[in-house]
Amino acid sequence: MKQLIVTADDFGVAREVNDAVERAHRQGILTAASLMVCAPEAQDAVRRAKAMPGLGVGLHLVLVEGRPTLPAAAVPDLVDAEGNFRSDMVRAGAAMFFRPKVRRQLAAEIRAQFEAFAATGLKLDHVNAHKHFHLHPTIAALIVEIGHAFGMKAMRLPCEPARLLRRMEPGTKCSVIVELWAGRLKRRLAAAGIFAPDHMFGLAWSGAMTTARLAALIARLPEGTSEIYLHPATGPGFAGAAAGYLYEQELAALTSTQVIDLTKEKQFRLGSFADFLPPREDGKVGS
Repeated sequence: MKQLIVTADDFGVAREVNDAVERAHRQGILTAASLMVCAPEAQDAVRRAKAMPGLGVGLHLVLVEGRPTLPAAAVPDLVDAEGNFRSDMVRAGAAMFFRPKVRRQLAAEIRAQFEAFAATGLKLDHVNAHKHFHLHPTIAALIVEIGHAFGMKAMRLPCEPARLLRRMEPGTKCSVIVELWAGRLKRRLAAAGIFAPDHMFGLAWSGAMTTARLAALIARLPEGTSEIYLHPATGPGFAGAAAGYLYEQELAALTSTQVIDLTKEKQFRLGSFADFLPPREDGKVGS
């Protein structure tokens, strides 16, 4: 059986993103959004989400290229002189892995972001991290440990079927390193009883999920549960926008008549992470 989750990342970063999320959910195939709880327009995103009960909202943990939820003085080894998270993921990741002091600060910040999400009153649909930093083993372990206390039941697994993408577009580049780390994360999530879709799409074509690509993916969707994530926005000129991202084209893809009709034609289930949680032993859904 084929099941599909369609997610928008960076919910709350700007009004342009929030506008696109609302439009893509109300007029298109978007079923989930990942909220940056400390982003400039997070409160606006929460207000909109509460008016869209069918939208599954998850936590998009920000631990790089953003501002912390905690005061900078509480996480001095995670931030730069301006109080922003460090942008060098390799050096930051090494410090998180090797230095106990940094791990304690990291745990405090992750907990603070979970707490901020809980304070919104929204149900936690899923968890992932900006730039897929949850692939880092230290971050993954802390998310699993801390997330359990906040009812986390599902997480994104950045495991993209490279062969399928290359059949669609020969020469598509997929990261072997990401694939290896995703394998480790998959085993960790399975051991913790946390649901993750079988397949994920959006990494190789990040910021460039055009109507043609989205339609092609939907037409070739593999068996099982898949997540396709995008970065829709009504325009590219907002603070924090990534250079070269086709924000408006991704919004157009989500609301395309071609994509909507194809989704109906294929007759697979469309929903949020919560809609596809496996049944427990007592027959109830979830863990």
